[in-house]
Amino acid sequence: MTLTVRNDLRNVAIVAHVDHGKTTLVDAMLWQGGVFDPHATVESTGERVMDSGDIEREKGITILAKNTAISYVGPSAAEFGAPEGLTINVIDTPGHADFSGEVERGLSMVDGVVLLVDSSEGPLPQTRFVLRKALEAGLPVIPVINKVDRPDARISEVVQETQELLLNLAADVESEGTALDLEAILEIPVVYAAAKAGRASLTQPDDGALPDSPNLEPLFRAILQHVPAPTYDPAAPLVAQVTNLDASPFLGRLALVRVFSGELKKGAWVGLADGPDSPIERVHITELLRTKGLERQPAPSAGPGDIVAIAGIANITIGETLVDMEDPRPRPPIHIDDPAISMTIGTNTSPLAGRVAGHKLTARQIRDRLTQELVGNVSIRVLPTDRPDTWEVQDRGELALAVLVETMRREGFELTVGKPQVVRKVIDGVVNEPWERAQVDVPEEYLGAVTQLMALRKGHLETMANRGSGWVRMEFIVPARGLIGFRTQFLTLTRGTGIYTSISEGYKPWAGEIVSRQTGSLVSDRQGQVTAFSLQRLEDRGTFFVDPGDEVYEGQVVGENPRNEDMDVNVVRAKEMTNMRSSTADVFETLQARRYLTLEEAIEFAAADECIEVTPETARIRKVELSATLRGREAGRKKAAAKAGK
Repeated sequence: MTLTVRNDLRNVAIVAHVDHGKTTLVDAMLWQGGVFDPHATVESTGERVMDSGDIEREKGITILAKNTAISYVGPSAAEFGAPEGLTINVIDTPGHADFSGEVERGLSMVDGVVLLVDSSEGPLPQTRFVLRKALEAGLPVIPVINKVDRPDARISEVVQETQELLLNLAADVESEGTALDLEAILEIPVVYAAAKAGRASLTQPDDGALPDSPNLEPLFRAILQHVPAPTYDPAAPLVAQVTNLDASPFLGRLALVRVFSGELKKGAWVGLADGPDSPIERVHITELLRTKGLERQPAPSAGPGDIVAIAGIANITIGETLVDMEDPRPRPPIHIDDPAISMTIGTNTSPLAGRVAGHKLTARQIRDRLTQELVGNVSIRVLPTDRPDTWEVQDRGELALAVLVETMRREGFELTVGKPQVVRKVIDGVVNEPWERAQVDVPEEYLGAVTQLMALRKGHLETMANRGSGWVRMEFIVPARGLIGFRTQFLTLTRGTGIYTSISEGYKPWAGEIVSRQTGSLVSDRQGQVTAFSLQRLEDRGTFFVDPGDEVYEGQVVGENPRNEDMDVNVVRAKEMTNMRSSTADVFETLQARRYLTLEEAIEFAAADECIEVTPETARIRKVELSATLRGREAGRKKAAAKAGK
């Protein structure tokens, strides 16, 4: 069999840990690839143009993998067999571990990977994850040391750390049965880049200095040289796999597909299969769109190696394969690691539900929205519960679930969201739970406090290194349960200076009980409007989450008690009026500033017997059982049972 090579095309994914500069690098590649008008400015196009979602821009992170196409006509094009220029399809992937399903999906579309590593922080947990996935897929990896112009850059050490990680992971992958060419892996040169300045070089600059090249040409050349061009058998039938979904107001559902062989044509009738052993459905392609820059343009056909969008198939989902009806050869479905964290999502059952017209309240609306999420989110699972208006939603991490809830909130839904829990498994008769490898960077003065905090959450210290600049890097193995609600405590403890990241370490035996919160809740004992008078009288009880004039109900958590116990309080008590003039009547009394909780912070704060009421306007923490009387009876029963057990 003679294979044909497409020299006019390269498919590459940009992968890295969160905030190491992926999206900024893609921006620079787009500018130098001539995607924007010569008269355009950053002000007119915006920075991080690939982060198009509102939540992505607000949080400064990439949530969904996206693709763009750069028409490269630089000096290296002719040398690599494309004198008229070539197309580089670039997949920008998320860097946060919770969205690693998007990374796995992105890697299924490409023939090579550009791995970005921060010149100061070095390889972090997500770097390990994406690099391992790339090696398991047999993809060549181009290491790029980014942000070399940082004042605290330590380029030589980071290059050594990256190469050691590459070799260690390659050895692990080989031991598991995947054949790798270690010599070829090490032959790929390191690229030194300053993505924000749009510069890259193969020559190592001094720490804190810009690369000597005025542009990204050395990076483009490395991609052309080390990412293989797509190859295919000209006699093979059509095989094109769905890797992502999108929607158009004019065309309906769009499927993003990678063509592996054959030709995909607009107007054609083809087969659709969900794996080698599934039945084949006959479907019609009404439109075919090719990406150019940031836009999709109609095209008559697509060949092997192309990444295009198609329309006309209403029920198409990620992982399915478009095949020739006469000679079907479906590809295996895309493998995604199992979810580790779950939470319940259901209808809003609080006394304040449905107060605002136009909100989406019903169980049917919530069920349909969660079903819709299943179509485009390959890492999520939705399971029924014993309540018809509540569902268990599982995903890779706490942040991924919080983003789903925030998206639904912005779409007008009212929800009751449960406290995140881990997904347990029974292996050989032993209960196992997901564990995480957490990497923590803190100033030296917080070393003892952070170590103690991790110990309370059953974390085991694996390594510790002093970076010589007043900072210490520690690596812990900790149950995923122990990291629920950890971020807020960690940032408070380190005065906002600490950096913490984690990645899955697989399943290990259950670690026992973990007390994640050392404080209690202040709980409203009745419904009404909060008064300044009551808050003034209760200020010494703790910190409040409500303002005068807010409406509350029995069972709503209105504040935090510094003691590790819940306390019922009356925050709606009004000042009694008399006809006597007080000598202090004109004294102005002030209130402590309330504490505002974001949705993520509310999810982290909630205790095991609490949940979150989410509406488009606000997020309130409340007890699962609103009645103080019933909560008291339940606490009494538990206390009696514990005493009897002794």
